[in-house]
Amino acid sequence: MNTLFDLDIAQENQQLQEQLQLTYIQDGLSDKAISLFRQIIYHYYHARGRSFSWRDEISPYRVVVSEIMLQQTQTDRVSKKFDIFVEQLPNFQALAQASFEDVLRLWKGLGYNRRALALQKIAQKIITEHDGNLPRSVEVLSTFPAIGKATASSILAFSYNQPTVFIETNIRTIFIYFFFKHAREVHDKQIMPLIEATLDRQAPRAWYYALMDYGVMLKKNVGNLNQFSKHYTKQSTFQGSDRQIRGMILQLLLDIPEMKIDDVLMHFAALGKEELRVKKILNDLDKESLIRLVDQKVLFGHHQG
Repeated sequence: MNTLFDLDIAQENQQLQEQLQLTYIQDGLSDKAISLFRQIIYHYYHARGRSFSWRDEISPYRVVVSEIMLQQTQTDRVSKKFDIFVEQLPNFQALAQASFEDVLRLWKGLGYNRRALALQKIAQKIITEHDGNLPRSVEVLSTFPAIGKATASSILAFSYNQPTVFIETNIRTIFIYFFFKHAREVHDKQIMPLIEATLDRQAPRAWYYALMDYGVMLKKNVGNLNQFSKHYTKQSTFQGSDRQIRGMILQLLLDIPEMKIDDVLMHFAALGKEELRVKKILNDLDKESLIRLVDQKVLFGHHQG
């Protein structure tokens, strides 16, 4: 049986779903519909909820690290890196003071390396501007590097159990599945009021964990419902992409922190990469402060200030 449920759990859940659909058709998002919806989500979560170390031991620091790592990266890859990262850099102070080379070495394998720099800048901002304490305001937190309103809201829900409202891919999947059957190009503006109305304000942290776990289950058993979202975009292939070359450049500089630009270009020419393409990527990395281009040399390490 291709499902995460045991048979009895699946049958009970199916009965609840049928009740929800009938209630929703008749009365819309009534109190009864909300109650049934929560029963379905929590029923699965209490039986088959996932366990991650950032959930098992919660602190603002661990939440921030996990949320930035989880951006555009699957949980199985993050699970392999998270414990090592927080063991070596256990708090905002340690992360803020570490060399970027050390941060990137611990980050290696997660991809989108600019997130590693952003994470360190977040830690530095928390230490220098907020006395080492994660702000409890969505508006303040959303001004931090790599943190928009949705990520700020998720960080506060998981760090402080605040009843914030946000949407991400697994949550979007659930609401399309239950409330937008047969719809196409569903806009997040249509979904957000439903998320707010169904939010368990007494236990937002557990509720969002439950939603995300149910969404993962749906993706495995029903398929990618996000394709029916107005915001759906298919991720480009990694092999041969600029993202791959960026990672290769940073890995090269981790091994050799200072190289002549010509030597870098020769290295990638031997791999069949066009010179103009590599030069553009080097300039982009320099603009993003992941490397420095100085006197015809490529230096590892980000710009100061």
